[in-house]
Amino acid sequence: MTPTVVLPVIIGGLYAAGIYLLLDRSLTRVLVGFLLLGNATNLLLLSTGGFRGLAPILGYAEPEDMSDPLPQALILTAIVITFGISAFVLAMIHRSWALARNEAVANDEEDRRIAGRHDTDADELDPDELAPEDRPAAHADSLKARRRATAGADELADDVALPLREDRP
Repeated sequence: MTPTVVLPVIIGGLYAAGIYLLLDRSLTRVLVGFLLLGNATNLLLLSTGGFRGLAPILGYAEPEDMSDPLPQALILTAIVITFGISAFVLAMIHRSWALARNEAVANDEEDRRIAGRHDTDADELDPDELAPEDRPAAHADSLKARRRATAGADELADDVALPLREDRP
């Protein structure tokens, strides 16, 4: 292999390994995958800089002999972003370990319930035909039913601190 082929192959391998690790349920593997993606991005940006040249300082070299400073600035930005997100994921790992003694993301029962439904296009769904537990939270009949049940009562609504009143025409 020539040197011009090695760097893209390494970058592609880092991206592939990073994406593979990001898809795991273990937060530690997600962190390692994100770090691999950050390093692959840094190598990609470094390779866009072209051949090395002299320092990009005015008066120090001719403009055609200078290296491009933009990829270097983008690499510094990518390093800072990678560091910040890595710190956030580390905090999530620590919190998960402190609360549950497990850093793997568990299956969500709501996701399983939704995945178990038959495949229907969202445009074909009629909210009135759904079971009450599957209806959207702000469905019209649930609000009307609550208003009928509390007609004349001075109870407060769940989401705001205002008394319920009948709509004005």
